[in-house]
Amino acid sequence: MDFEIPSAQQTMLNEIRKFGENEIRPVASEYDREEKYPREVVEQSAELGLLGAQFPFEYGGVDASPVELSLITEELFSHDPGIALCITSTDFGSEVLLEFGTEEQREKYLPPITEGETIMGAAISEPQAGSDVSSVATRAEKDGDEWVINGNKMWITNGTVGDYFVVLCKTDPDAESRHAGFSQIIVEADRDGFKADKITGKMGVRASDTAELVLDDVRVPEENLVGTRGEGFYQQMRFFDETRIIVASQGVGIARGAAERAREYALEREQFGQPISDFQSIQHKFAEMFTDIEAARQLTRKAAWAVENDHEDSTKLASMAKEYGSRVAVETTQEAVQILGGSGYVDDFDVERFYRDAKITQIYEGTTEIQKNIIARELLS
Repeated sequence: MDFEIPSAQQTMLNEIRKFGENEIRPVASEYDREEKYPREVVEQSAELGLLGAQFPFEYGGVDASPVELSLITEELFSHDPGIALCITSTDFGSEVLLEFGTEEQREKYLPPITEGETIMGAAISEPQAGSDVSSVATRAEKDGDEWVINGNKMWITNGTVGDYFVVLCKTDPDAESRHAGFSQIIVEADRDGFKADKITGKMGVRASDTAELVLDDVRVPEENLVGTRGEGFYQQMRFFDETRIIVASQGVGIARGAAERAREYALEREQFGQPISDFQSIQHKFAEMFTDIEAARQLTRKAAWAVENDHEDSTKLASMAKEYGSRVAVETTQEAVQILGGSGYVDDFDVERFYRDAKITQIYEGTTEIQKNIIARELLS
């Protein structure tokens, strides 16, 4: 078993680290305070191949594997979770096109993402349908050679900045199974009847754009249907292993970034005539924090390896990594704030922002409670 990161990947991570230090960290607090989308930083990241990194070369990507995506995600999120989420989510929903879309759809929608020219989104959740995806009520009806879509989507990443969205709709309301009858349809944001309202006042990842979408008789051509009609729910379920590993990697990166900043502070901050890093209580905090981070990292890497190799334990490991990685993010950032004391409670220091940002990892892509249900099911079925 080889834990060494190959030299090509390490070189890539070094470049991302420089980008994070020079381009992300200096502006992170500003974008958080103003709840502003960092479009310029996102466009700059295209030069490093960070947008649509998992796309095959023919669509402008670098064909990054699940393990490589995990490495990229951790590094980006250690610099700032909000801006990192903007960078890594420009292709949100693209996995559906890669797996089920037509060649025409892939050629039309994917290359502009990698160039930093367009932004994609996935519109799944609704005000009454979060963890229970099968409760989605948005309808799409055929009218000649067009789909007419009506519904309301909630908590949509890239909602007001996205150029097109893969929208989960009910296309066959009389389907016998509660999981059947859903389809995914591409909706361009400039269609008549499409409206996006930005959600403000979020606890964390405030640079990332989140919105409520309203679709009022939105008409799109028949060819915007992704894959087979009625298979949309099953298409979505196909990708949760991959996306949950990404969130686990986010958690590791957030925890690492907060712990590193707390370590820097503890080495400089003096009390009672010595650096606080000399106190055993502080030393024990760091021992536990960095041990937890390493454990979460290795579990996440194994889960990524399992998905990459289509291993039978991939679903169980992905949910384990997501649950544990997000828990480590929340607990580590809390300890980082504690180490900084009063300084950690104000936004002059990054750990305050990291603490707020960490919580979302326990909510999106399946809550902690859902992950525990999945793990138990995989273990006991």
